Amino acid sequence: MKPARTKTPRKPVVKKGSQTSLKDPVGVYCRVRPLSFPDHECCIEVINNTTVQLHTPEGYRLNRNGDYKETQYSFKQVFGTHTTQKELFDVVANPLVDDLIHGKNGLLFTYGVTGSGKTHTMTGSPGEGGLLPRCLGMIFNSIGSFQAKRYVFKCNDRNSMDIQCEVDALLERQKREAMPHPKTPAIKRQADPEFADMINLQEFCKAEEVDEDSVYGVFVSYIEIYNNYIYDLLEEVSFDPIKPKWNSCSTPMRNTDFVPPQSKLLREDKNHNMYVAGCTEVEVKSVEEAFEVFWRGQKKRRIANTHLNRESSRSHSVFNIKLVQAPLDADGDNVLQEKEQITISQLSLVDLAGSERTNRTKAEGNRLREAGNINQSLMTLRTCMEVLRENQMYGTNKMVPYRDSKLTHLFKNYFDGEGKVRMIVCVNPKAEDYEESLQVMRFAEVTQEVEVARPVDKAICGLTPGRRFRNHARAGPVELLVTEVVLQSFPPLPSCEILDINDEQTLPRLIEALEKRHQLRQMMTDEFNKQSVTFKAMLQEFDNGVLNKENYIQGKLNEKEKVISGQKLEIERLEKKNKTLEYKIEILEKTTTIYEEDKRNLQQELETQNQKLQRQFSDKRRLEARLQGMVTETTMKWEKECERRVAAKQLEMQNKLWVKDEKLKQLKAIVTEPKTEKPERPSRARDQEKAPQRSVSPSPVPNVPPLRLRHRRSRSAGDRWVDHKPASNVQTETVMQPHVPHAITVSVANEKALAKCEKYMLTHQELASDGEIETKLIKGDVYKTRGGGQSVQFTDIETLKQESPTGRKRRSSTVTPAQPDGAESEWTDVETRCSVAVEMRAGSQLGPGYQHHAQPKRKKP
Repeated sequence: MKPARTKTPRKPVVKKGSQTSLKDPVGVYCRVRPLSFPDHECCIEVINNTTVQLHTPEGYRLNRNGDYKETQYSFKQVFGTHTTQKELFDVVANPLVDDLIHGKNGLLFTYGVTGSGKTHTMTGSPGEGGLLPRCLGMIFNSIGSFQAKRYVFKCNDRNSMDIQCEVDALLERQKREAMPHPKTPAIKRQADPEFADMINLQEFCKAEEVDEDSVYGVFVSYIEIYNNYIYDLLEEVSFDPIKPKWNSCSTPMRNTDFVPPQSKLLREDKNHNMYVAGCTEVEVKSVEEAFEVFWRGQKKRRIANTHLNRESSRSHSVFNIKLVQAPLDADGDNVLQEKEQITISQLSLVDLAGSERTNRTKAEGNRLREAGNINQSLMTLRTCMEVLRENQMYGTNKMVPYRDSKLTHLFKNYFDGEGKVRMIVCVNPKAEDYEESLQVMRFAEVTQEVEVARPVDKAICGLTPGRRFRNHARAGPVELLVTEVVLQSFPPLPSCEILDINDEQTLPRLIEALEKRHQLRQMMTDEFNKQSVTFKAMLQEFDNGVLNKENYIQGKLNEKEKVISGQKLEIERLEKKNKTLEYKIEILEKTTTIYEEDKRNLQQELETQNQKLQRQFSDKRRLEARLQGMVTETTMKWEKECERRVAAKQLEMQNKLWVKDEKLKQLKAIVTEPKTEKPERPSRARDQEKAPQRSVSPSPVPNVPPLRLRHRRSRSAGDRWVDHKPASNVQTETVMQPHVPHAITVSVANEKALAKCEKYMLTHQELASDGEIETKLIKGDVYKTRGGGQSVQFTDIETLKQESPTGRKRRSSTVTPAQPDGAESEWTDVETRCSVAVEMRAGSQLGPGYQHHAQPKRKKP
């Protein structure tokens, strides 16, 4: 006998304004895990059962003025650090399992950063089972006695179920049991000690109002999404493809036994539901069997040791629980062989991989690539949520990018109205995860504003309820009482004992009693028929009245529905208008914010420019004052120089005039008188002393005081000097020689000498343009450096130079004829030239620093 094949039934068409138009927001819950170390800094605080507050930890300053910023986020419910797994299950997962048993789909996923407790929340730990084992326990507690025999329901590759009769199911079971290694474990077996503590739950949980006239089958599948590829964790392969052998270089070994895992494809069934093609679905009959299948796939899941988590999930895992429900036939003994009556509901439990920053996890190579794909899929999920929220709030019709990631493409039906969606946001309150937790909170805030259509209730098969136990029930006390009353209404039977062969009275009396009973029965039958006809007429009349009332009520309902439809259209129009206005208001608020920000920036820039102008004005005034002082000082110096030059010129003219007068007197004396006493010329007090006689050439002026050689004194006579004289220098015969007291004379500069002195002088010689030797004294200050050494900053240069007299006229005798115009200069002989010393300050151009330290010699008359 061929099995009856069936497909997922199409959902009944529902009128507009019915239950499908109602939407519920995505339920977002928050769970705060306890700190690993109580003395660590905490950045998340639970305010109440619906609100958490984020504190900015030390080192994070978000505002410009440096103040700390505290942000509050609201959820449907917040579970603190002391929340048990049972309390979390009762609030979040219990309603989803109840909807699953009543034919509705559900999606539950955990979201958070690495190490926030997502896997612990979903799977649990020994002695404290998570949401997954508790969901399995509630399912089998509710349908345990109503499960169909194994292989009555059979999976196909079109995301639907085939149904088999009892005989075909029995043959399938015998065939599987005859296999040497059956893939499906037995129902009654002891749980693996490795996970026995997770499923041995003390609390008993059961769904209410389970349909007793149906049979149920549970199928589970387990997949993972790794690097945006889908892999079946329950697929039987010859070698474990998920955990290959590794060599000493932490790279997979090239082994011929290594079989790369085959990724699965996403397909769409005839009802436009997404499913994983070729995924292994295992029929389970108990909690132990279902969790054993999960544990077998969990061992193949990809995990790795990162800087933030010792066992970090490197993929998104999806554990699907598919519940197949089919009604019993009219007798309540066998499954109804009608494929349209099969109902398939699914609960998907998703453990998302944690979002992470590579600079914190120190990921490299494959870990870095995995982290990039994880963050990309989570970013796509966030983008889908934002587009859904924008479409619902502002009435737009943007395309939701489900296909950008396998994760969002697989669950697009849930967000399109195929079931309830619940999300548990797991956060770690430690300060190091503050930035990641802030992003998670913002994503949760967006997700709460997304609305999902309510799932449609399943259609009723139309069979009599209670048929499972009807044929097994016995007659009750009411039926026995009615039978006894009917029997008592008949006349009693006479004695039927015949003692004599010639007795002719017993049988006639018995026949007469039986005839009376027959007549009475006939009368009761006729009366019953008359009453039945009357009751049928009354029932028909009542049915007509009810039908008329139904028609009247239906007409009224149609009118009311038209009014309601019009009102709903008006409400939708007003809602769209309201959303448009809200969108415009939001745009205006954003524009206002941008303008205010620009205004603040411009004000700050204006203040900065004003301050800059004030500084420039202050600098200008200081510069003006400084220049004014320099001008005043220069003016005074030039005035003094001019006075000095005028005085010198006057003295020179007086000397020339005196010389002429003397010549005239001598001429007159020669002409008129014999030699007389020579008068003295007018001079200063210091000129009264007689100059000594020169051996080489006579002095042009007779009474010139002797010139005292002066050593130039350093401006910092109290400081110690380093006198650097290179060994290559030539000794000059200049009258002026550099003399520095308390100096350390060195031929090569060294650090030891510089460390003991405050001043530095370098004697440098070079040939001038006329071929004479020019000696430069380069002076500077010694400073200590940060590194412990010494540096020299040059401040001044003095120059000593000899000039050859070949270009001028040298005196050859004691008496020289006087020039007619008096142009014979005091510079005509070497003595006169060398009696004048010139000091030139660095950077001057024969300005106020040009000073005479000796008077020029006067010529003889």
